[in-house]
Amino acid sequence: MRRVSDYQFERPLTRRTALQVGGIAALGLSLEGMLAAEDLVSNQRDSGSSPKSCIFIHQYGGLSQLDSWDMKPNAPREIRGPYESIATSTPGFQICELMPRLAGISEKYSVIRSMTHHMAQHDKANSMLLAGKRSPAENDPSFGAIVSKLSPAQASIPAHVWLQKYGGGSMPPEHTYLTGGYLGMAYAPMLIGEKHNDGPDSDDFRVHAFDTNESVSMERLEERWRLLKGLQNTPMSDVSTAFESTDIYQQQSFDLLHSDTAKSAFDINRESPATRDRFGRNPLGQNLLLARRLIESGVRLVNVVAWTGLAAGEEFVSLETWDMHGNANVGIFENGWNGLPFALPRTDQAVATLLEDLSERGLLDSTLVVLIGEFGRTPVISKGAKRIGRDHWPSCYSAMVAGAGIRGGNVYGESDSRAAYVKSSPVTLEDFTATLFKAMSLNPAARLSPNGFTNPASTGEPIAALL
Repeated sequence: MRRVSDYQFERPLTRRTALQVGGIAALGLSLEGMLAAEDLVSNQRDSGSSPKSCIFIHQYGGLSQLDSWDMKPNAPREIRGPYESIATSTPGFQICELMPRLAGISEKYSVIRSMTHHMAQHDKANSMLLAGKRSPAENDPSFGAIVSKLSPAQASIPAHVWLQKYGGGSMPPEHTYLTGGYLGMAYAPMLIGEKHNDGPDSDDFRVHAFDTNESVSMERLEERWRLLKGLQNTPMSDVSTAFESTDIYQQQSFDLLHSDTAKSAFDINRESPATRDRFGRNPLGQNLLLARRLIESGVRLVNVVAWTGLAAGEEFVSLETWDMHGNANVGIFENGWNGLPFALPRTDQAVATLLEDLSERGLLDSTLVVLIGEFGRTPVISKGAKRIGRDHWPSCYSAMVAGAGIRGGNVYGESDSRAAYVKSSPVTLEDFTATLFKAMSLNPAARLSPNGFTNPASTGEPIAALL
């Protein structure tokens, strides 16, 4: 086994350290590069703004826009499906009857009906959504990693948490969301929920990140930590993003073991039974309640996979709740785990409660809430392998955004008469992601590269009508 003393460590080099060691030029650094790096820190957030947070809910599989946010009541039955449109609290805005709670609080959110891209394959479309790009590179950081880079958590708590790991044959590669991409592991999320049944809705839910090896006492860990920091205090001549990331990651890990704030935030049992019932006793409901607890404690970004659980008597098949082809013994209009009558009311309850709860606690103005899938579903209902369903459709689909200064009671963009193609105001993944950054008071043009000149957080344009 290798000892701590067997390793060599380097640490990020600040302007002060560089001068102490003997000058910028002697270390092979340009003044221009160091000034640019400092400008990145000062320009990443809007002037005078306070840090904001985000709960990003992934409707993994792709929600049908025609049976949720973009109803077409005058279309033929094979297009519009069996559900009725209901009025929301916003005049002229209607949504599906399976979402009555959200209909009643439409003043709290906006709906985009003109999301569009070209990719109808789950894993690739999810990678695009995560990176906010139509053609992401393999090592591009996710939206969450970028947020935790530009707006690190101030408390001894992770900046980025992922609730419920993707599962199923169509999940994106783990490196697209469980690492920090080229930013490094310091900006990777803390993952909670490796399996479909080990989240906060389970009776024996426990976060193991706070555990230490039984053979190593906390005193011994602290001794190792002091030794490590002593080694890192030796001046180094090489400035590296990887070493910077490693140093931050080590600090975060050590802080986490000592953080009562973090331990308390992850303890969902501190919530009353009534509050837990209000969110819904299912995976999505309890994950969103936990997400609220984390945001309240200082976490910047919580990703939640919208797995709504199993109906009574069902066996687990996949986490792809919203991939409603009719291929998994449950039709899109049937009351089972992979059907709208089961999944959409649970989502309605959980998301509406989240928005109300954040508002009641004075957190909605500082917390962005995003609800979106990787694409939509085909306009025409078809026969899947086993049941009725709708297939993948990226050309036109819907998203919901709320909080953090998002204009409520608003519908942006328009689809055609079949919700098949965008009729007006198309929204690309780049523009969508730029809008999220802007809502969080982060500069979409902030540069992520060490030199401060390349790799903008987003190449899109924020949608002013949503802000």
